[in-house]
Amino acid sequence: MKRIVWLLLVTVLVLTNCAFAVDTYKIGVLAKRGPVKAMEQWKATADFLTSHIVGKEFKIVPLGFDEVNPAIEKGTIDFFLVNSSMFVTAKVKYGAAPIATMINSRQGQPLKAFGGVILTLADNGSINKVKDLKGKTFMAVEKGSFGGWQMAYKEMLDAGIDPFKDCTSLQFGGKHDNVVLAVQNGAIDAGTVRTDTLERMAAEGLVDLSEFKIISKKDHVGFPFVCSTPLYPEWPLAKIKKTSDALAEEVVAALTKMASTEKAAKDAKIVGWTSPLDYGPVEDLQKSLKVGAYAAN
Repeated sequence: MKRIVWLLLVTVLVLTNCAFAVDTYKIGVLAKRGPVKAMEQWKATADFLTSHIVGKEFKIVPLGFDEVNPAIEKGTIDFFLVNSSMFVTAKVKYGAAPIATMINSRQGQPLKAFGGVILTLADNGSINKVKDLKGKTFMAVEKGSFGGWQMAYKEMLDAGIDPFKDCTSLQFGGKHDNVVLAVQNGAIDAGTVRTDTLERMAAEGLVDLSEFKIISKKDHVGFPFVCSTPLYPEWPLAKIKKTSDALAEEVVAALTKMASTEKAAKDAKIVGWTSPLDYGPVEDLQKSLKVGAYAAN
């Protein structure tokens, strides 16, 4: 009798555990301001997906610039959120596919595009246009940073400046904030970051916008930030090749329900998500610069 009761208890426990078993999926996120900031910004999105898709749990995995491609290639993540150029590399080299594009929320406006900013100190009279960067010290974020390097790199090449040869020093600061602070402190002559970085740092009390001069300033209709380059489509959420289309459809269906008032949207500072935009212009930039998927071996 005791044996029968014991077997029944074991059976109940097994069935109970099965009932609550969930599949876990990982979303790799480019941690452009470090892993702590990435978790603060995106953990609520993983929680949102977990709460809206039955039987599935989602977790955020912060990734450094040099960790993104290995994670995609090895399949240690299921989805990923990275800059538009890194996505194109993953698409061409590893068969990744976009499932949605984020709609940023900046200064009360929904934005589907972003650009790059080339900056120097306001009182630096020796730098007024891109050509003046020749013979100067320059800092970008990372070679893999789209808004924080590649966009400005193309502007420099188009102006006849090869930063690797024509700048007296070309450095990479690792984070957008580091570049701005290096310019502010006079450690370098000029630098580049993605749009909205300066305005965000000013709102945080780290800098004053009047301290800086924007080089090759461009005005884009409906775009509220200082900018030095054309605009390109915002970051996509993408799936790696082995992630099923069915799972991706579930994720997209959940994301379309995300209102701008949700904690996930507020933490991420986005309005929500839209269908994937055209990343052809980003691929064209890679081809012209011979970077990313089109880098020379």
